[in-house]
Amino acid sequence: MDWKDKIKNDKTPTQLYYAKQGVITPQMEFVAKIEGLEAEFIRSQIAQGKLIIPANINHANLTPMGIGRALKCKINSNIGSSALASDINEEIEKLKISIKYGADTVMDLSTGGDLDEIRRAIIANSTVPIGTVPIYQIIHDIKDLDNLTPEIMLDCIEKQAKQGVDYFTIHAGFLLKFMPLVAKRKMGIVSRGGSLMASWMMKHHKENPFYENFDAICDICAKYDVSLSLGDSLRPGCLYDATDEAQMSELAELGKLALRANAKNVQVMIEGPGHVPFNQIEFNMKEEQRLCNDAPFYILGPLPTDIGAGYDHITSAIGGTMAAFHGASMLCYVTPKEHLGLPNAKDVRDGIIAHKIAAHAADVALGRVGAIERDHAMSDARYNFDWNKQFELALDPEKARELHDESLPQEVFKEAEFCSMCGPKFCAYKISKQIAEQNCEHFPKENK
Repeated sequence: MDWKDKIKNDKTPTQLYYAKQGVITPQMEFVAKIEGLEAEFIRSQIAQGKLIIPANINHANLTPMGIGRALKCKINSNIGSSALASDINEEIEKLKISIKYGADTVMDLSTGGDLDEIRRAIIANSTVPIGTVPIYQIIHDIKDLDNLTPEIMLDCIEKQAKQGVDYFTIHAGFLLKFMPLVAKRKMGIVSRGGSLMASWMMKHHKENPFYENFDAICDICAKYDVSLSLGDSLRPGCLYDATDEAQMSELAELGKLALRANAKNVQVMIEGPGHVPFNQIEFNMKEEQRLCNDAPFYILGPLPTDIGAGYDHITSAIGGTMAAFHGASMLCYVTPKEHLGLPNAKDVRDGIIAHKIAAHAADVALGRVGAIERDHAMSDARYNFDWNKQFELALDPEKARELHDESLPQEVFKEAEFCSMCGPKFCAYKISKQIAEQNCEHFPKENK
């Protein structure tokens, strides 16, 4: 029996189920190979709930990848239509750019247009895991929040699971009893999903329906191996609200929900802040590990200042580097349009590269297997004036070439031992090489 036949016959064909049984799946083997680790280690981490491989059994062209603190830090790209802009072709273009520039997962956050068709096209064209926030389609379809029922909610979740969505953001940890804590905040609730749940709970004076139906949601996820990304409805939207009682109360609840999901063989990661002062980032990462049994932490930013509008991809990358160094498993990119508008293709590219830099810097600092080798290769290429190799090794080769060619576009300058910054007479590399050659003449190395 081959692997595809096997998973069709299992009631819970999840990576977590197989890991608990001691089975190393093809996906685990693949992740181990690309991470430079042992397959048994990957299996063990998944079995403990510390690592996930989002891989819906219906996502046919998926290339497996892992998310966990023991692996290289990953990044997510958000795309999606809005009520004001809902072009499928534009979303596919954003998806292609996301994959081209190194996004490890992509979330479809569409809220406008034909959501089923947009999602179908995105999954069909994606080799990386696709995530969604089901409440967006639920509200889109029922028009009015008053029409929400558990049946509608579960039907929508199962429809997306059948399509091949690899992970869901579910806002199940925001409980009715936390509402008084929100009143103490400067900015209240900044999560779209969280605000919708708050509105429903306050109007009906009932508990969060995602919490009440959490076991049923897990049962759906277990059928298709959809991972859960437990959403942080109460993430801080400004520094004033960071690490407050509302945020930390929900985080503790997410840890409990993660254990419940794991017991049903559903893989889980935890979503995190948000806007957090630089000096509080380490504490936030450590608290998630403590409260959530070291489940993978998937964070937005965090942004260590509130005044970076127009440049919040940089703001977020600064906080993301610190967070990844202290244990975050995946960074959700932020684009220059954050807080300002719907990102276009260029914004997506800029956001991805900024966060690839952040994740890589943390991987180097943590000594991740294979992380620093690319940096060493870049150093060699720079010192040897191998311009084409430098472009190739850059995270954004096209941008590197473009900036070089602004002043020295002719191909002959790809062989030059200088750039337009220093020119032929003041290049430190060239001068350093001359000094090294003179040292060899005056102080020859001893033969060994």
